[in-house]
Amino acid sequence: MKTPTVTAAEIARLAGVGRAAVSNWRKRHPDFPAPVGGTTASPEFDLIQVEQWLRGQGKLPELSRADRLWQHLAAPTETPASALAGVGALLLARHRGERPTRSKVDAHLAALLPDVDALADEIGPQAAFDELWLRFSAPGPGRLFATPDELADLMVALADVGAGTILDPAAGSGATLRAAARAGCTTAYGQELDADLATLAELWLALRDVPGEVRAGDSLRADAFQGRTVDAVICHPPFGVTNWGNEELAYDPRWEYGAPPRTEPELAWVQHALAHLRPGGHAVLLMPPAAAGRRAGRRIRAELLRRGALRAVVALPSGVAAPHGVPLHLWVLRRPAADAPAPARALLVDAAEGDVAELSPRVLAAWRAFTAAPDAEVEEAGFARSVPVIELLDEEVDLTPARRQPAVGGEQTGEHLVRTRERLAAIVGGLPALMPQVNPTSERAAPLVTSVADLIRGGALHLIGPVRVTSAAGQPQVDVLPRSESRSPVLTVADVLAGVEASGEVDERLGQEIPLMVGDVVVPMIAHMLTARVITAEGTLLGRNLYLLRPNPAALDPWFLAGQLRTSANEKQASSLSGTLRFDIRRAQVRRLPLDEQRAHGEAFRRLAEFESAIRHIALLGADLAQLAADGLAGGQLRP
Repeated sequence: MKTPTVTAAEIARLAGVGRAAVSNWRKRHPDFPAPVGGTTASPEFDLIQVEQWLRGQGKLPELSRADRLWQHLAAPTETPASALAGVGALLLARHRGERPTRSKVDAHLAALLPDVDALADEIGPQAAFDELWLRFSAPGPGRLFATPDELADLMVALADVGAGTILDPAAGSGATLRAAARAGCTTAYGQELDADLATLAELWLALRDVPGEVRAGDSLRADAFQGRTVDAVICHPPFGVTNWGNEELAYDPRWEYGAPPRTEPELAWVQHALAHLRPGGHAVLLMPPAAAGRRAGRRIRAELLRRGALRAVVALPSGVAAPHGVPLHLWVLRRPAADAPAPARALLVDAAEGDVAELSPRVLAAWRAFTAAPDAEVEEAGFARSVPVIELLDEEVDLTPARRQPAVGGEQTGEHLVRTRERLAAIVGGLPALMPQVNPTSERAAPLVTSVADLIRGGALHLIGPVRVTSAAGQPQVDVLPRSESRSPVLTVADVLAGVEASGEVDERLGQEIPLMVGDVVVPMIAHMLTARVITAEGTLLGRNLYLLRPNPAALDPWFLAGQLRTSANEKQASSLSGTLRFDIRRAQVRRLPLDEQRAHGEAFRRLAEFESAIRHIALLGADLAQLAADGLAGGQLRP
């Protein structure tokens, strides 16, 4: 293996000091390691020698095993993606029960095998790969820009991936494929121009036992999945690439809506996505805002609207993804059925102000309201509007959401502001009463705990799910509604995380229809944080990728159980300890308390849940109030 080297700037980061300090060390300490490469202006140093010198000087902070391993993988003499792919292959072998010996490992990775094994022993192969991936994808000079998890999750939710199949034809290192796996997709396909990144994406899927494959190659010029259709396509295509093959692809059968001009490569990606959708399937693409209004693409945009393929455009805040200075758009497309009438409206959402994590529930709510009644008038002043297609088919076919939002009248602005202010004041005034009164205790001994698995074995708890495509063998017997009689909404992972009412619908991909009962506790199987929600009303069904915990009321209080499950300690105990957490809820720990004490704690946990819900509501109302006041003052509808 080549000797890993570091630059002066990397030494500074390693020691937690400024670049000037490293220059001073070189001048003041004769034993500072001599350069082994680079140039006079930018010398490179042997990483091992530097670590030894820093440790001898007491200047090397204690590093985690993952940090130390990553330093050796990210040395400038190696390609980080290729090196990480090599380590990923070792971790995948471990995941499958194999233990490669040094003689069977590539020479350049053999020296790292003990560190790889130690990290896998410590946190498991999946989490080890995730920890290294987080360091690989961290922002920095010369690093690739991955699609952020919050944005990828929103794209997957808009496409309603659920338990279907997904394709990302510009997969990068797999951010959207990982989001689809979190949402419960059954099979994930991807294609990526960079072979090393394609390998990384496929390794992640394999380590999560997600069926599918990621192939290397140019999706537009050499489609690796030609003829294959999927339930959803999610894509963050490259922007502004003029040499994308327009001349050689001039008569390509994918261009159903018109041959894309050379300056409109994004419209080629749009039609590539549509070509891979089954009828009724959705595609969500991240697009540059210029694609919504450039004259060169207006004929294709018009055709997409006329035939019902383009269903929504969502304007996002600046900085949500690369290029970070541009407020990007999401295009939501649908493959129309051959005999379906063209829809009369398209949805335009202006979510350009705020934070993606905060805006996502509102965007999803607008989209779901629109899909539930696509011909109805949807108008949320300054935010969302279902625009008649005939109105969009003007000379420019400009789909920029901000230009199609209705103006807010002065009277409406004032009334809306007063109502919003009153609602905000009422909720803020009630916060102190919601927060439970809690006091410190003098207990020092570790509390007695038991695992969820032991509670199940002891009969105090019944575990059902998670529901996937079909009923799994060995699942507990539960009441399952006949499909013909079920019209109940489905509680989804997104609903649980956002703390909102059930918004999903029963479809043929929902293997079981399990009614939820008052007192049930539901926990997402895959999420960014461990969340538990107590069901307080009947009439909804259990969605995919949710654990259902049904306590025995004679032994376990549901609010106490939910509060115990969502602790930071259980998040570590039950999860993969990576940026995106997959939970095995059976490993979670619950305190052993008599039922009357459980109920007292449960009441406190219930009030905390109401407190958190109020805080979320306050954040939304506060943002609305500030925007209404600013718009009204600036437009003259309000005065100081």
